[in-house]
Amino acid sequence: MSEKQPDQGPCLHEFVRCVVRQYLDDMGETPPDNLHSLIMGESERALVQTVLEHTDGNQSRAAEILGITRTTLRNRIRRYGLE
Repeated sequence: MSEKQPDQGPCLHEFVRCVVRQYLDDMGETPPDNLHSLIMGESERALVQTVLEHTDGNQSRAAEILGITRTTLRNRIRRYGLE
């Protein structure tokens, strides 16, 4: 049974579990390499990009929402080519 937050649908961890399960199913017999690194990088990139869009590019506000410093945010923006 999946946990639910009030009026917000399934919890994020359940969504992630479903996506990872689907990814592994799609891989079939081919074992994925560096799955943790792949998922963490893709997740962080999507998170940073989405929060920047939400704040209309306001890096100070985005860093605050993400709970990181602006310097760290700028490093992530460069790392993921979100400039």
